[in-house]
Amino acid sequence: MADSNSSTDSVSIDVETIYLGGKEHIVRTGCGSVSVIVYGDQEKPPLITYPDLALNHMSCFQGLFFCPEAASLLLHNFCIYHISPPGHELGAAAICPEEPVPSVDDLADQIVEVLNYFGLRSVMCMGVTAGAYILTLFAIKHRERVLGLILVSPVCRAPSWSEWFYNKVMSNLLYFYGMCGLLKDFLLYRYFSKEVRGSTEVPESDIAQACRRLLDERQSINILRFLQAIDGRPDITQGLKKLQCRTLIFVGDSSPFHSEALHMTAKLDRRFSALVEVQECGSMVTEEQPHAMLIPMEYFLMGYGLYRPNQFSGSPRSPLSPSCIAPELLSPESMGLKLKPIKTRIESKLLGEQR
Repeated sequence: MADSNSSTDSVSIDVETIYLGGKEHIVRTGCGSVSVIVYGDQEKPPLITYPDLALNHMSCFQGLFFCPEAASLLLHNFCIYHISPPGHELGAAAICPEEPVPSVDDLADQIVEVLNYFGLRSVMCMGVTAGAYILTLFAIKHRERVLGLILVSPVCRAPSWSEWFYNKVMSNLLYFYGMCGLLKDFLLYRYFSKEVRGSTEVPESDIAQACRRLLDERQSINILRFLQAIDGRPDITQGLKKLQCRTLIFVGDSSPFHSEALHMTAKLDRRFSALVEVQECGSMVTEEQPHAMLIPMEYFLMGYGLYRPNQFSGSPRSPLSPSCIAPELLSPESMGLKLKPIKTRIESKLLGEQR
């Protein structure tokens, strides 16, 4: 791995803060510092994650990595690099208001600087909603550096009128009131299904209550800056045709971005993409129903010669090189369609010839 002298474009300061075995690196880039939490053996293939608005790896991916089967699949095969949006890491200070607000292009290019610092040539990517957009844009701009995309409730178009309205309300709440109760309600609506959010008759779930507590730790100005970047995003639908990697998309059927995920899936190359719809779930499948991601991810990663431990003899240290998956592996039965709450729509075979 690269050390702090290996790149002229970025400098990293190692912070001796350990998060469940991970180590935080603060990487200085052309548009500000970014926190990266690294888990695992850095000799293994890299997987980078990028969370949704107002979240970091603890609030966006903890459920997935605490799911034993999913954790064994991912940590056995990858070294995980959790990238936080600027100012979204644990304990982040407020960013100076005079600092220019980065664009989505700036955030995508910032990922290049992070990869260069760690000496990473190409990576697997996993992102949720806003983070999924940033990683998709990164994949379009830097195709040679992306091996595959695992996207959760992604968007690829400019904000709809309804999203624009919600974003405007959230921006005003952040500016005038900070992380108030009403803002949290808006964010929970963005993340979770009504079953998790609760109602007048049903109390909020533990997941929603934990998310509320974690949101209290965010700096309002930092969230506002990321929201402004995402709210100003351009439509990248045409760029999807340039993608050269395989893509696996998850979306909850109760997600406010459900139609956006369907639109994106329809625009991707049908030979190399698949859509998994999760019943009774909101946008953040990684937290609400992480077990629903296991089987689809397992078969997706088989196309790269990566398996769960003790299943096959493939080495996770070998370079990722896509191979074909037998058609029956992506049949509805194999993908777990008979098991609630998973509902899977495969637009075409993910890795292999069309049926």
